[in-house]
Amino acid sequence: MIFDELKKRLSFSDSAGAEARWILSENLSDSDTYKVIERRKNAEPLSKILGHRGFWKSDFIVNENVLDPRADSETLIQAILEKFLDKNFPLRILDLGTGSGCLLISLLMEYPKANGVGVDISEKALEIARKNAVKNNVKADFILADMAELPKDLGVFDIVISNPPYIPTKEIEGLEENVKKYDPLLALDGGEDGLNFYRTIAEKAPAPVVFLEIGQGQEKDVQSIFEHKNWQFLGTKKDFSGITRVLIFKKDL
Repeated sequence: MIFDELKKRLSFSDSAGAEARWILSENLSDSDTYKVIERRKNAEPLSKILGHRGFWKSDFIVNENVLDPRADSETLIQAILEKFLDKNFPLRILDLGTGSGCLLISLLMEYPKANGVGVDISEKALEIARKNAVKNNVKADFILADMAELPKDLGVFDIVISNPPYIPTKEIEGLEENVKKYDPLLALDGGEDGLNFYRTIAEKAPAPVVFLEIGQGQEKDVQSIFEHKNWQFLGTKKDFSGITRVLIFKKDL
């Protein structure tokens, strides 16, 4: 199928051109291409249909058990690179709510002497994270655990990173179809006010520095939660749209 025809068939999407190029790059048969289009009409994300998505400098396996990696989350990678300029520094990184592992794996590729642990409450998500580590030739440990009850033998890390669920429960139903139908609820629902997991991280984070992704407009609330637990606010980083996306905190352990 040629580009113009495919783009026309995808005209229901705001990103018809980009999606057409992506599909063509997969070298699918016409029959499989038609199947992709039919599934896409139901708002299923193209990444979930094709089973992978680009993030930072790599490609990651995704399915219905993990949050679809988004460009906004790359802001967290950038924030850490700006704080830790020495790529040979042996960072010890803990990723809380690791999902597909895209954040932790991307950082371990940037810091070849670092080591990392990804924690998630979903074993199905961890299966994907482990596959992504192998796919990208990265060694990391992935552990099934609730971030509120971390194993005591984990020890202390240099940094904790997290893109936790931060959507208020009552707002889940109003999300776009491609999110609420195809991303796991576990990765979206942040409790009544969307801030439950930030409270847990502020209480439990076993590291002197924390890098957090937040939802739009949550900056002051999250800052208040951490300062109440004696964390020092170090700053923010905005995403590609100019929205405050990452908060950084420090604490003497």
